[in-house]
Amino acid sequence: MPVTSDELNLIARTVRTLSMDIVQKANSGHPGIALGCADIAAVLWAKIMNYNCEDTAWINRDRFILSSGHGSALLYSILHLSGYSIPMDELKRFRQLGSLTPGHPEFKHTPGVETTTGPLGQGFANAVGMALAEKLLADEFGDIIDHCIYSLAGDGCMMEGLASEAASLAGHLGLGNLICIYDSNRITIEGSTDLAFSENVKMRFESYNWHVQEIDGHNYAEIENAILEAQRKKDRPSLIIAHTVIAKGSANMEGNEESHGAPLGESEVKASKEKLGCNGDVSFDVPKEVYEIFNRVRSEKKSIYDSWKERYNSIIQGSVKDRWNKYFNKPDIEGLRAMFPKFDKGSKTATRAASGKVIEVLYNELPNFIGGSADLAPSNKTMVKNISESGKGKWGRIIHYGVRENAMGSIQNGIAYYGGFINFSATFFVFMDYMRPAVRIAALSKLQSIYVFTHDSIFVGEDGPTHQPVEHLAVSRAIPNLHVIRPCDAEETCEAWLSALSRDDGPTLLALSRQNLPVIERNNCSAKDLHKGGYIIHDYDTCDFVILSSGSEVHISIEAVKRIFNETGIKGRVVSFPCLELFDKQNESYKKDVLGIDKKTVVVEAGIKMGWEKYAGIDGLYITIEEFGSSGNESDLAKFFGFTVDNIFKKISEYMKA
Repeated sequence: MPVTSDELNLIARTVRTLSMDIVQKANSGHPGIALGCADIAAVLWAKIMNYNCEDTAWINRDRFILSSGHGSALLYSILHLSGYSIPMDELKRFRQLGSLTPGHPEFKHTPGVETTTGPLGQGFANAVGMALAEKLLADEFGDIIDHCIYSLAGDGCMMEGLASEAASLAGHLGLGNLICIYDSNRITIEGSTDLAFSENVKMRFESYNWHVQEIDGHNYAEIENAILEAQRKKDRPSLIIAHTVIAKGSANMEGNEESHGAPLGESEVKASKEKLGCNGDVSFDVPKEVYEIFNRVRSEKKSIYDSWKERYNSIIQGSVKDRWNKYFNKPDIEGLRAMFPKFDKGSKTATRAASGKVIEVLYNELPNFIGGSADLAPSNKTMVKNISESGKGKWGRIIHYGVRENAMGSIQNGIAYYGGFINFSATFFVFMDYMRPAVRIAALSKLQSIYVFTHDSIFVGEDGPTHQPVEHLAVSRAIPNLHVIRPCDAEETCEAWLSALSRDDGPTLLALSRQNLPVIERNNCSAKDLHKGGYIIHDYDTCDFVILSSGSEVHISIEAVKRIFNETGIKGRVVSFPCLELFDKQNESYKKDVLGIDKKTVVVEAGIKMGWEKYAGIDGLYITIEEFGSSGNESDLAKFFGFTVDNIFKKISEYMKA
């Protein structure tokens, strides 16, 4: 039996009173959006979306992304009512340490939460990535995959440049499975949006090739009809501009910016409940009828789920099942290693070029391997022939993001949230600045996002300091749970990719060289040792000093150590240190063996020294770069900034005499 308007009104009223109580008890939070969007939430969960709260990983569920993540009280309230495992006690622990109901939604933390949101615009772009992932999976397996991606975004999301980038690409691709409901309450923290925002959002999104409707966001029939109309627009995404009133239903705070980010206050909560026809003296009250309504809704949703499972079992079998499993099971790392390209010792290959050869293997061996570049594929070496490409109205495994690094990272995260794909993005390392918010969220959400950042140092050359990342290794290493890998040659590059592919609890950043690097001769070690983060790549029976180095500086460090020994008899060790995060996970005995005990330590890296101090100490010698780069050819830059065998020899010789 369909949910009636009166029942929707009861659900929305309950969401409002619960949200008031949740925020008031915590004495912290954002009640305005929860009250303003309660009607939208009631329609979505009671009438529109397909979900199964007992199988939160159901691949064909509709997804909901709260891009306005500060409105988490709204999300937690409706998830509780609709049957997800969020007990009332957890609603009462809103924003408290260790609760299931943190201040902003967190992926893999709260049942029913699809993405980590809060920084405005991120969720909007995540939704674009999810919609693209659904199209790609449906293209592979047919209409067994057929669902929608819904997002709720506010005025703040619409102002963020990230949303503009993502909306532009979504419209170009024609993501008809993407429906964004825009909570247009015309209020921000400082007051009316008239202070800083007067554009015509409808015309803007129409120019992006979106289908746009405008509705009363408190009218149940208009909300439902607009969503159903959006579902019929298969050739383009939809924006539903829902005109709402912030803090709708409150006694005295409707339309007031003060309701955005502060509790309403006990007297206002009491008065608001009485205005809504509820007992103002009772907190966290849910009428029995609301649970009964959702019991009925869940039964209806369960029948849809069961019918889908029957179709799934009849379609996904045999060779199709084998292919399905390749999407949702871990890749065969040893099998891939055997297929990776081999490189002759002493030959020279840029690590970006070696990565390109690996990517070619991955595209051909892993059907769920997808990715793309921000209009830099020829330079990133990420374009592979004879692989399908996404474009206007077509779905392929190579994604052309255009010059949209900001959106690329967040869309990539959306694909990772969706599941089933191993996906990468690529650009120059200096543009990590544009992607850092998405990289940080990927690390927080433990997503398997892989970032291919080429042109990793001053040896970019003539493009000059605007394109030469000197601080970016340190900045990236500062992000918790991000593995930053800077391989020293082609062999380490292969292992870096294997490390990224085998990791399912966080993102990996590959920092790759523009210039050719020699494939290093290894005697008592292997490039497989990359997985330890740092290992001895060149050594004598004993050593007097240790060089810690990564990437393109490893081979010149080895040459300098050889020269020092030949000319002075002083013995040095070179540690290839591609990933500080992996090294830190090793046991103390291994770390001490590699770093040496009471040995003088030298760091050689074409970046700032920040972060190396914990390995080299305050008395270490740092051959690093503590300024911006300069425009010039590679060899001139190496001499000018001291990344030559001659300079390393000179600096260490002086250091050892001190």
